[in-house]
Amino acid sequence: MKILVTGGAGFIGSNFIHYLLDRHPDYDVVNLDKLTYAGNLENLQSVSGNSHYSFIKGDIADADLVRGIMDRGMDAIINFAAESHVDRSILEPASFIRTNVLGTQVLLDVARERHLPRFVQISTDEVYGSLGPTGRFTEDTCLCPNSPYSASKASADMIALAYHRTFDLPVLVTRTSNNYGPYQFPEKLLPLVITNLMEDRQVPLYGDGMNVRDWIFVKDNAEAIDLVLHKGKEGEVYNIGAGCESTNLSLIQGVLDVMKKPDSLITYVKDRPGHDRRYAIDPSKIRNILGWSPRTMLQDGLRKTIDWYTKNTDWWKRIKSGEYLKYYEKNYTPKGL
Repeated sequence: MKILVTGGAGFIGSNFIHYLLDRHPDYDVVNLDKLTYAGNLENLQSVSGNSHYSFIKGDIADADLVRGIMDRGMDAIINFAAESHVDRSILEPASFIRTNVLGTQVLLDVARERHLPRFVQISTDEVYGSLGPTGRFTEDTCLCPNSPYSASKASADMIALAYHRTFDLPVLVTRTSNNYGPYQFPEKLLPLVITNLMEDRQVPLYGDGMNVRDWIFVKDNAEAIDLVLHKGKEGEVYNIGAGCESTNLSLIQGVLDVMKKPDSLITYVKDRPGHDRRYAIDPSKIRNILGWSPRTMLQDGLRKTIDWYTKNTDWWKRIKSGEYLKYYEKNYTPKGL
C-alpha cells in the first residue's frame, strides 16, 4: 500500500508512522506536515533513511499540493493533521478552524476527485463533551463539544461522514481518549509534569484536579488505527479507549511516586474556561468487531513514558525553550496572580 499520513511529524502521527513501517515494512509512507510548533522531524529521525518513507513539508489546505501527492497513486489517507491543544484554541480559534475544518475538507475533496480507496479521519473523545460521574461515550453518543478545538474536530468528523453518505467516499473515523507516550509535545499534561519534575520545578494542576480522563498508551492507539485502516467498515466510527480512567490529581501523584518526588511540587492554577469534567470511552465496538484490546495499562505505560523522557532529555530540552516558555508563562500562572 501507499499511504499518505498527514500531520505525521506530530505526537500521535509520528508514533503511527513508526508502528506502520515496523508492522508493514513493504508499505510506502508519505508524511505531509506543515511543521507548526508541535511538528518535529526529530520524532522520525530513526526512519529518515528508510526507502519506504518520505517527508513533504506543506499544508493540508493546499489543494494543488495534495493533488500532486495523490497523483503518486496513494491507496489511503490517514488524517492526523490538526491543531490540537485546547488552551491554544481558546487563545487563537481561527487557526483551529482553518486547519481542522477547512484542511480536512480539502483532503476530502481531493480524495473524492482521485477516487481514493480509503480515508481515515483521526478524531478525539472531546467531541462528545463532558460526562457525568457514570457512563461512557459510545459511537452513538451525541456530539456536544465545549471548546473551539473540540468543536473544530466535531465539524471535521461530520463533514467526513457526510462525504461518505453523499458521495460514497470510503471514510472511517476513529475517536480516541487521551494519548500519552514518547514524542509528546511538553505542553500536554504528562510530558509537562514529567519534564518539570526532572528539573525539580513546580507542576501546574488546573482547578481542583478532579477532572477525569481515560488514558491510552500511544502505541496501542496506533495498533487500533491500523486495524481500522485494514478491516474497518466504511462510514463507521470506532471509539478507541483503554479503560484507564484517572483524575488529573491521581495521575500526577502516580508520576510523583514513580519519580520519587514530593507532593509539594504541585501548584494549583486557575481552571481553563469550559473545562470538561470527565471523559470515558466505551471501546466495545472495536473490541467485538475488529478484535482489538489495549496491551498497556496505565501504571506500566507511565513507567515506559517516564523512562523515555529520562533517556531523551536533549529532545525535550530543545523544545522547552524560547517561544514555548513565553506560552507556558502566559497559561500556567498560579491562582490569583
